[in-house]
Amino acid sequence: MSTLTGSFIARAITDGANNLLEAQEPLATLQQRCGGELPGAIAIQELRELVAKVQSSNLKLARSINAFDGQEVISAWVEVTPSNREAGGCFIGIANWKTYPLPDDTELVANRRKIVADQAAAELTARLDSRQNILLVESEARDLADITARMRQSRGKPWTEFVSFPGNVHEQPLHWRLLDGANCQIDGSDREWTVSLVPLGQPEPGSAGFDLYLVADTLLEKAVAKLPDAKPATMHSIGRDLSPVLRQPIARIIANAETIRSKMAGPLAEEYSNYAADIASAGQHLMSLIEDLADLEVVESDNFTTAPDQTDLVDVARRAAGILAVRAKEKDISLSILENDGATSATAEFRRVLQILLNLLTNAIRYSPAGSSVSIAIGQGPLGAQVTVTDEGLGLSEDQQSVVFEKFERLGRSGDGGSGLGLYISRRIARAMGGELTVKSAPGEGARFILDLPPAKAG
Repeated sequence: MSTLTGSFIARAITDGANNLLEAQEPLATLQQRCGGELPGAIAIQELRELVAKVQSSNLKLARSINAFDGQEVISAWVEVTPSNREAGGCFIGIANWKTYPLPDDTELVANRRKIVADQAAAELTARLDSRQNILLVESEARDLADITARMRQSRGKPWTEFVSFPGNVHEQPLHWRLLDGANCQIDGSDREWTVSLVPLGQPEPGSAGFDLYLVADTLLEKAVAKLPDAKPATMHSIGRDLSPVLRQPIARIIANAETIRSKMAGPLAEEYSNYAADIASAGQHLMSLIEDLADLEVVESDNFTTAPDQTDLVDVARRAAGILAVRAKEKDISLSILENDGATSATAEFRRVLQILLNLLTNAIRYSPAGSSVSIAIGQGPLGAQVTVTDEGLGLSEDQQSVVFEKFERLGRSGDGGSGLGLYISRRIARAMGGELTVKSAPGEGARFILDLPPAKAG
C-alpha cells in the first residue's frame, strides 16, 4: 500500500474503475457496513463521488466527508491522489476520523422527511440566491396568482417584500434559520402560510442559495369558496383540486422508502433495500402522473394563457440540461447545447419553455441508448426563434409521428414511467405562446423535436 505524505490513520487504493482494492481499518469496516465488499465498488457515497472527481480531473483533492454505517455518523478528512500506476486508480488517505452516536430518530432523517413533505405540499416554490433574493418562482394556486406575477416581475428583490409576518417588526430578510418555519400572510389569500427554507451549498448552508416552499394550512379546495370567482367543484377538476390532497401522503411514502433504501435508518439486507427502491420508484411515478393530470386541466381550460416574457433560450436550455445532467450521466448519455446563428431570444413565458424542454430532454434520455448523445440547438426558425432537441434513439415511423402528440399516447411502451401526457401538454403550451411543437424522425435515425416560438420584441 502506498505511503502518502501526511499523518493518516488509514490508507486505501482504488483501481481505474473506482473499485476499492485495499483498505486499512476503520475504512475497511465502514465499506462493509455500508453494503460494499473488499475488494469491490466503493459503497461510501461521498467518498465515491470524491474519487470520481479525482479520476476525471487527474488532480489531488481533499475534503471532509460524512457517512452513516447503520449505527453511527462518521466524519473524516480524506485526501485522494491520482495514481501513476498503469492501471490508474487513486491513493486514499484518511485523517481526523470521528464518530457520533445517533438518537432513535436521527435529525438527518427527520429533516429529509420534512423537506420532502414540504416540497410535495408547497403551493408556491421559489429559488433564491444567497441573500434570499428571487431568482425563479412557480405556483399554480389560484389565490397566489397575484403574488406569483409580482415576484416574477421582481427578480433580484428579497422574497420577504411580498409577504407579511404578523407581529414581526424586524428588518427583513431575517436570517434564514429564523424564517424557516415562520407563519406569514399573503395579500389576496385568506389562507395562513408556513415558510420552509432549504439552504443550498456547503460547507456554509445557504452559500449557494435557498429553495423556498410556502405551505398552506388549508387545502385549496376548502379555500376556493372564499374566492370571488369560485365555482362548484366538478369531476374535471380532479387533477388540480385533488393533487394537494394526494401529494403529501405520496411524498411520505417516497421519503420513507428512500430512507429504507439508503439504509439511513439502519443496516438492511440488500433484497429489502431493492424492494424499498421499487416502492420509491412507484411513488415517484404516481406523483408524476398527478402533476401531469393537474397540468392537463390547466392547459385545456378555456382561459389558459401564458406570460409574454422576453426569454433567453440559451439560458433556458442550460438550466434544463443542468437539471437533467445527473440523469443523463447515469445512462452514460452526453448532453450538449449548440448555439447557431440567428435568434436566441423569444417572446415566451420562461417557466413554460423550461417545462417543454425538460419534457423533451427527459424523453430523449429515457429512450436513447447508453453511450449516445442528446443535443439542444438554438437558432432561427420560421416563426422567429427555434429550439431543437435531437437524440440518437430508435426513431419514429410516420404512423408513430402522426399520433405522438395525442393525449395518453405512449406508442405501445409500458413500464417506462411515462404517462403519455407530456408531449400533448407541451404542444398545447407551445401553441398558447403563439408557437408550435413538431417532430421529424425516421426509424433507426433518432428523433428531432422542434419548438418554434415568436421572436423577442425589438428594443
